[in-house]
Amino acid sequence: MIRRVLMMATALGCLTGAAQADALRDAALQMFKPLPSTVPAVKDNPVTPEKVELGKALFFDPRLSASGVFSCYSCHNLATGGDDNMETSVGHGWQKGPRNAPTALNAVLNEAQFWDGRAEDLAAQAKGPIQAGVEMANTPEQVVLTLNSMPAYVAAFKASFPGEGEPVSFDNMAKAIEAFEATLITPAPFDAWLNGDDAALSDQAKAGLQLFIDKGCSSCHSGVNVGGHGYYPFGLVEKPGADVLPPGDKGRFAVTETADDAYVFRAAPLRNIALTAPYFHSGKVWNLSVAVEIMAESQLGESLKPEETAQMVAFLDSLTGKLPEITVPVLPPETEATPRPTSEVTR
Repeated sequence: MIRRVLMMATALGCLTGAAQADALRDAALQMFKPLPSTVPAVKDNPVTPEKVELGKALFFDPRLSASGVFSCYSCHNLATGGDDNMETSVGHGWQKGPRNAPTALNAVLNEAQFWDGRAEDLAAQAKGPIQAGVEMANTPEQVVLTLNSMPAYVAAFKASFPGEGEPVSFDNMAKAIEAFEATLITPAPFDAWLNGDDAALSDQAKAGLQLFIDKGCSSCHSGVNVGGHGYYPFGLVEKPGADVLPPGDKGRFAVTETADDAYVFRAAPLRNIALTAPYFHSGKVWNLSVAVEIMAESQLGESLKPEETAQMVAFLDSLTGKLPEITVPVLPPETEATPRPTSEVTR
């Protein structure tokens, strides 16, 4: 009799635990979505194998920069989380940029690109650093001249953009890079759990997810990229110190010139966040636990207990996905017509 009661109690406990897990998953699916199982479609830019291969070459090619030193890969290292793990990136003439480099992984799923959302998609984003004097310091005309000087690139553009009279163009360069970046998807344990695998998340991570929802973090960091959409003031409840929120960088205000957008930034996507220190647009915080506590205080007015911080970080760790295996491409050789690099800095 006693044994039967114990067995029934154990069974009821399992059922209760399962019900709790299902309830948490049901709540999570209202706010998040698992990553797509195929390469996401890109607006007005069909993703083809030829275009992806061309985009990969361009992503790695430093000759898109005036100096011949910096490529997209320089600031978006696909071996270390899709960023450069620096406070702010180093570019042309060893100048330091103004903001921390976001990850290129899963970036195709963001509503807009850059911390202030000034680029509507990855194609627009790809054009920015190439022309920025502090980054790659090149011009569209020089890029097209460079690409046209190498027959292998000319052939690759023709294969990627068939039927076009002048396939080698600055716009098509950006579209090819966008097509490649659309393949940089990193399925994580959190996706497996959302898809029904109860064992994919630890109890600590599930507790962290529950806190993430209950505390209100998911109000800004939601959707398939656990962020990457929507614009919010940094310091909604209490502004961080000037070391974390530099007064000279007013975020989206520089795009809209609207007073309400001062110190407003796009919500950061949190996938692979454990790999992409340092944190925030300023790149001033190197510890994920500290970053979580700053966000709780500044955005929610919450002071987390140490065990709550640990649980939250465990959940964020579950967003670390399988990095795509990328073979470094062999780039087309230069010719006599290829423009020579320059290290000149114009201010």
